Amino acid sequence: MKDTSRTQAKEKIDEFFKNIEGKSPEQIAKMKRVAMHHHIRLGEKRKMFCKFCFSTKLKVRKIIKNIKTVECLSCGKLMRWGLNS
Repeated sequence: MKDTSRTQAKEKIDEFFKNIEGKSPEQIAKMKRVAMHHHIRLGEKRKMFCKFCFSTKLKVRKIIKNIKTVECLSCGKLMRWGLNS
């Protein structure tokens, strides 16, 4: 992790998140740690996985007044994301 530059880490993260399906939660957590180490924002990529268990099994529960509620099918936690209008 220390021998990679910020641009190399950004390329590695972008490549990883192009095809996130089938990735293990441990791999996702590792990529998040790499991003945090190099001060790289994940932006919209953070909505591709659960912030609690790093699972990719998500289901939209409801959308009310520009707030999207998503449920993780692995741990059952709810996440709320604001929608841009």
